[in-house]
Amino acid sequence: MSDELWAGTAHFAGDGGDEVEGYLARPLGSERSGSVVVIHHMPGYDEATKEITRRFAAHGYLALCPNLYSREAPGASPDDAAAAVRALGGVPDDRLVGDVAGAIAHLRSLDGSNGKVATIGYCSGGRQSFLAACSLPLDAAVDCYGAFVVGSPPEGSPVRVGPLLHLAEDLSCPLLGLFGDEDRYPSPDEVLELESALAAHGKTTEFHSYPGAGHGFFATDRPSYRPEAAREGWEAIWSFLSRHLSG
Repeated sequence: MSDELWAGTAHFAGDGGDEVEGYLARPLGSERSGSVVVIHHMPGYDEATKEITRRFAAHGYLALCPNLYSREAPGASPDDAAAAVRALGGVPDDRLVGDVAGAIAHLRSLDGSNGKVATIGYCSGGRQSFLAACSLPLDAAVDCYGAFVVGSPPEGSPVRVGPLLHLAEDLSCPLLGLFGDEDRYPSPDEVLELESALAAHGKTTEFHSYPGAGHGFFATDRPSYRPEAAREGWEAIWSFLSRHLSG
């Protein structure tokens, strides 16, 4: 496999046919690859998320991160765009599903795609990765400490979203969940509740919870970063995707 890659801005048709900006990274090789839709966290379409997108390409996957805030704040900085969307209560769930569906279609249309697609998301994106996997046919999904899959935001939170546990029976693919034992959103009890609900519906899951890690332990640019948990988490991601996106 070549370690060369290309990365840059791409545009695709999202929910309702709207043109959506995205950050596309792809390996430069002749092999057909699986694809990953990278769903950014609440702070938005930022440098850290683009780095994660390139990391997938470096490991041989086509990867596309949609800018979920491109309608509300085109051309704005990640901080300003996130503030604008937070003031509106967050990204509507139905629009998120439509945008991810558009990203999947774009990835499958690319030369080098083997047709298999996964989603991955962090924080709010983890919730949205689960939502997409319960709403669309996928080959795999990864939820990195997705808040409010179980439970609702606390009183006073600017984010207006509801829990998704009722969608557990609709999960379309194997799910990898990566969580911190010291997280509050989701708490360890909420992680157990989600795992139990999925097991009751016979879904294929692989959950890991890391001691000493809280919310955002993958974020290398934040004080929440926990190197050991992040290293083990990435190892779990590569193993999981190799099983479900190859061929």
